[in-house]
Amino acid sequence: MAGAGTRTSSPDPPALRAANRAGFAVAFPAGSGRRGDRLLTWNGGYCCGFAQRQGVDDLGFLREVIADAAHRFGVDGKAVYLTGMSNGAILAETFAARNPGLVRAVAGVAGTMDSARLRVAGPVPALILHGTADRMVPYEGGRGDTSLTRTDFASVPSVVRAFLAPWGGGLTRTSRRIDRHKDGTSVAITDYRKGGRLVLRLITVEGGGHHWPGGRNARMSEGKTQEIDATTEILGFFAAHR
Repeated sequence: MAGAGTRTSSPDPPALRAANRAGFAVAFPAGSGRRGDRLLTWNGGYCCGFAQRQGVDDLGFLREVIADAAHRFGVDGKAVYLTGMSNGAILAETFAARNPGLVRAVAGVAGTMDSARLRVAGPVPALILHGTADRMVPYEGGRGDTSLTRTDFASVPSVVRAFLAPWGGGLTRTSRRIDRHKDGTSVAITDYRKGGRLVLRLITVEGGGHHWPGGRNARMSEGKTQEIDATTEILGFFAAHR
């Protein structure tokens, strides 16, 4: 399980402990930036920042991280789970789309890969989690009023379609809703299955902002939801694809 994010802060200890308890070895690769930058970035194709402007080969870098972990720690280099938020989600989804043979499952939070130019090369189970009130990476695509880049982001529905395409026909769809707290948000969970196998889960946080649900940084007034915890949702999805 590789966590792809942007900030230079240390890994979240509760999330790390939860992943270890679930049986995952965790790698936290770091993005790139200018000296002194507080924000490190990934080149996910059409975003973001320093890494994208400099053409950093972060897809190649992640392949090297996976190979290095397999060599040094004996983990399975073809049973990788990728997750990230925002720019990290863009990289995780892009890597999974181009390297389905290496990725057992992928989860992207509040970030959308360049679905207009990128074809998912093979079936890979995906979890996509996004808030409808995200002002940085808008749910319906385009540029948000707090975006840190001039990129017109892909919409969440277009990324869903891209990851479903390699699975072909015969998909079934079910939906459910979670609304247990008076926090201004509710959660819609839509599952797509083929032959009984869960191949894609879309978690839409209605009223949710540009946050990692369950994280410690966001305020309730900023579209933070109490309905779900992203770490729990992602680990459960990954565990279903051992």
